[in-house]
Amino acid sequence: MEQHSEGLKVMVIDDSKTIRRTAETLLKKVGCDVITAVDGFDALAKIADSHPRIIFVDIMMPRLDGYQTCALIKNNSSFKSTPVIMLSSKDGLFDKAKGRIVGSDQYLTKPFSKEELLGAIKAHVPDFAPVEHVS
Repeated sequence: MEQHSEGLKVMVIDDSKTIRRTAETLLKKVGCDVITAVDGFDALAKIADSHPRIIFVDIMMPRLDGYQTCALIKNNSSFKSTPVIMLSSKDGLFDKAKGRIVGSDQYLTKPFSKEELLGAIKAHVPDFAPVEHVS
């Protein structure tokens, strides 16, 4: 049964207000329910409350970086199967490998496009069906 993305809970964790706002705007346009967090600590509390279906996390953040945040999410049995997509302005092999080691499901390089964001969601949430014109 195909579920429309209305209410598909997506979390965006990034210390950059610009990135959070950009991702939130793009995702809300296709009907996603977007939860944002400024860092890993902020995110962990919100993840427990909101149970997002997919999580986008920046690597370079203060206090708790993206690798640590991803590892904590993946080590929690309740969220082990939640897809975590790493976001980074670095496109290095080392960063991608380190992301894989901590359990990330995909790696997107910033700045990302709407197509890349939606492609990542479609790849990891098979029942995702974007709605184009949300009022």
